[in-house]
Amino acid sequence: MLLNGLGFTQRPLSLTPQFFVNKPLDRLFRRGVQADHFNHFKLGRSLDKVFRYGCDTLFSELSLWACKQEGVDRRFRHVDTTTFSLHGDYVPESDAQAILITHGYSKDHRPDLKQAVLELMTAQDGGIPLASQSWDGNASDLLIFQARAQALIDEFKAAPTPAFMVADSKLYTEKKAPFLAQVPFLTRIPETLQVAQQVIEQAWAWNGWQPQDEAYRFQRIDLGHYGIVQRWLVITSQTGWHQAQEAVAKAQEKEYNAIQKQLYPLHAQRFSSEQQAQTGLDRLARKWKYHQVDQTTSTSQIHYAHKGRPSVDTPIKSIDWQLQVTVVADPEKRRAQQQRKASFVLATNIDSQELSDKEILPGYKGQGTAERGFRFLKDPLFFTASLFVKKPSRIQGLLMVMTLALLVYSIAQRRMRQQLALQKETLSNQIGCPTATPTLRWIFQLLEGINVVTLGRQQPVRVIIEGLTDLRKKILLLFGQKVCQTYQISYISTCSM
Repeated sequence: MLLNGLGFTQRPLSLTPQFFVNKPLDRLFRRGVQADHFNHFKLGRSLDKVFRYGCDTLFSELSLWACKQEGVDRRFRHVDTTTFSLHGDYVPESDAQAILITHGYSKDHRPDLKQAVLELMTAQDGGIPLASQSWDGNASDLLIFQARAQALIDEFKAAPTPAFMVADSKLYTEKKAPFLAQVPFLTRIPETLQVAQQVIEQAWAWNGWQPQDEAYRFQRIDLGHYGIVQRWLVITSQTGWHQAQEAVAKAQEKEYNAIQKQLYPLHAQRFSSEQQAQTGLDRLARKWKYHQVDQTTSTSQIHYAHKGRPSVDTPIKSIDWQLQVTVVADPEKRRAQQQRKASFVLATNIDSQELSDKEILPGYKGQGTAERGFRFLKDPLFFTASLFVKKPSRIQGLLMVMTLALLVYSIAQRRMRQQLALQKETLSNQIGCPTATPTLRWIFQLLEGINVVTLGRQQPVRVIIEGLTDLRKKILLLFGQKVCQTYQISYISTCSM
């Protein structure tokens, strides 16, 4: 089995649930996977035991043990939430610890279904899940964050090695400032903040860019915001500049068409004074992001008190003013908008001795590890669309088991990629291009076609592994000696390859 092949059975787990006490995982699976013993009654009782022990506690202990065994770097921790749509009618339990399966904001775009919310914390190193917790189906991200804030503060303070909270721009709000002041954080500043736009403009005015790598460059600005002393890095890239250029061109064309529609009624309108006409034009032009007024022509139309041809002495009743306006693109506005769109701001309160300026961007990029974990958990092969067990407490246990599967998957994928990097090898991806970071799911597809052939009806029975091509042997060698023994391949150490 994959668990056994990864070396997870080398030592027993000393956890208190009876089905985990001093029993290696392979022994547990040998007892449970047999078709005549593994049924929905045993599954339900096992999930009840997991719930009584504590789904989140059990997973954290298993993850901690696995991370220590694998040497996972747990400094950068990423937190995110997702929803699981569930079928069936769930009756609330009397147990206060059980979640409530109910309607809420559906990230699955299935508002017709009840749901549960899963919070996941992952390590940037390999996307290994470090902690998970299930919440009520109507729990918001803000509610989850507020409930977890103190626990996260205590966990980060008690960590034996430096640990950093990494999150997207939703983390950076004034309401969360008291929490941010107590933990080392790395986050993106929301683009809607006026101070972020000012910092970007200031960085482009200074033009003191430092190279991050071949693609990115940055400028550092030290400041205090929300009462927290921080480092802000304004980051841009050539690719981002070209993307911003295209986006601004489209936005400028769209705005020009909208302006022409706005000017049509303005041209037809009559104003009582020339000043009033200019005020109406200024009101429109104030909202333009990419254009400015080129020429303005005002004409007056006199209305006399009497009909007929007016004379010099005919009294004037009123004077109406009419405008004719032409607009052109404003190069300064366009350049400013392009600079804003080509840049983003990362903020941290971590000391530069623990996290250098050049480590900030790579540290933030790992934010996608939690999202990739959710994609794994919500894959159609997991059948989560048809997930149903009667008790909400068992749903919590089942979500923990699914996250445990993500833990095994992530560690196996990390080990495989490490071996590829160590051996400076690559594998072909789905379109035939070499890659050093293939997904484990693709590797499993490449391994399809291996068969176990049993020869002989009497003892001793001979077992032959059929379908081992050179490519498949190369892949299996990446997983280590245990897996090679399972597939009857002589293991070659990485030092001699």
